[in-house]
Amino acid sequence: MTKILSDEDLADGGLMAVAIDALESAFLARAGNRLMSPPRHHVSFPDRGDLVFTVGGILGDKPLAGFRVYETFEGAEHSQIVAVWSANDARLKGIVLGERLGNLRTGAIGGLAIRHLSAPDARIVGILGSGAQARTQLAAAAAVRKLDHARVYSRDEKNRLAFASEMQHALGLDIEPADSAREAVADADIIICATTSQTPVVHARDLKPGVHVNTVGPKTLQGHELSLDVADAAAVIATDSPEQAHAYASPFFLAGSGNEVRMADLADIIAGKAAGRRSPEEITLFCSVGLAGTEVIVASAILDRLCVPG
Repeated sequence: MTKILSDEDLADGGLMAVAIDALESAFLARAGNRLMSPPRHHVSFPDRGDLVFTVGGILGDKPLAGFRVYETFEGAEHSQIVAVWSANDARLKGIVLGERLGNLRTGAIGGLAIRHLSAPDARIVGILGSGAQARTQLAAAAAVRKLDHARVYSRDEKNRLAFASEMQHALGLDIEPADSAREAVADADIIICATTSQTPVVHARDLKPGVHVNTVGPKTLQGHELSLDVADAAAVIATDSPEQAHAYASPFFLAGSGNEVRMADLADIIAGKAAGRRSPEEITLFCSVGLAGTEVIVASAILDRLCVPG
């Protein structure tokens, strides 16, 4: 019988570590040309929205294949489907429905960036944004670093208060609401920028030496949550998918700045093929764009974890 999981099944906080470990292996496979991850494909329904498909998998002793599809139709609720097959024997391992897997996957990729680019002794996190992505990014940071303190800012005071209370309880971490973006990132060793802002909310003047920055929100020339001078200040700029960054319908926010050509593939940094952080004072920047196919890898690991026979 095909295993089917939903958002309620993925509520276990321990699944973040499972996702990060699965993606560590996937990124090493990518560096070795064993990860299948073509750019996403859109099918448009005029005046309604798109169905968006990502297909991917991994080659090796236990090859996997699968896809994710989600929609951009207008409505109060959105949904997505991830299906995973064993490519050895055509067995459908399972299906995962809902939004939580995508958020978990994106958070885990951010956690990998923090693991490999932030200072090993990073303890303080500044968070901009209080939505689902901010939550999973912070959970991933807590999974890879021994954090002491976090500050969160978002425009809605009620939302940032709720975020601080909820995540403090979930992670056992001291989390303080901040009154401004600048206050939230002051003295932070790690900055998580997960907003919907089309104008910069973080500038180079706000950063201390040695900080690592994850940006998850808008990153096109038409609108971007980070100031371009953050990239100028960064000694290392990385992304999870240079192909996807170049495939945006609207040009990537670093296009024409001279910094786009400096952008390394996170997989190559993890595999030691490209340089990562070289000193405690260096500023590092990770631009999350979504590595297609990785939902399949995370879904497979979760299916293995939650659906053990007996």
